[in-house]
Amino acid sequence: MDWQAFSLSLELAAWTTLVLLPLALLAARALAWHRFPGQSLVQALIALPLLLPPTVLGFYLLSAFGSGTWLGRAYEAVFGGSLVFTFEGLLLASIIFNIPFAVQPMQRGFEAVSREVREAAWCSGMSAWKTFLRIELPLAWPGILSALVLTFAHTLGEFGVVLMVGGNIPGETRTIAIAIYDRVQAFDEPAAAIMAATLLGFSLAAIALVHGLSGRVGQGRG
Repeated sequence: MDWQAFSLSLELAAWTTLVLLPLALLAARALAWHRFPGQSLVQALIALPLLLPPTVLGFYLLSAFGSGTWLGRAYEAVFGGSLVFTFEGLLLASIIFNIPFAVQPMQRGFEAVSREVREAAWCSGMSAWKTFLRIELPLAWPGILSALVLTFAHTLGEFGVVLMVGGNIPGETRTIAIAIYDRVQAFDEPAAAIMAATLLGFSLAAIALVHGLSGRVGQGRG
């Protein structure tokens, strides 16, 4: 078992989920309750990482992060290093390819909150911020929880984008998915099987946690 790769994967998943949480909340709430010109295009762009092959998305991200682009040059000017083949670049790529996994479940959660409930809270004197904290978030919680778990679990298992943008640098960009691939390439099937089983068990536990907590929330409402 490559514990260094597994630890790096957990760190990447945790940072990705943490960064995406506030961004996805804002985007999902806006998409759920507001209509604006170009909304269909925005939703299509959000869903795009679901449809593109990981290697295609990874290629475009690799090109965008390179030193020949404005983003790559700006990063090098500020931080003195490259985005490509670094944990920071891998994190940025992870945030981008996980956008649909974070935004779409949250959007479904906010869409399930009745407008009448919000308006009743406003009529009772609650501010928009208090309504968001005390009414909207608790009611949309199953969608938010699903988004967080899906984002975390998907980051652990992502391979194509990670390999394209991060490469295979031990302790820096070598995740558990890359480590499994390496073991298979080296015909070390027992080690690959152990790591794959660990990842499978972790993913199943995460999905079971979502269903369990969502069920409790539903029983509480009932």
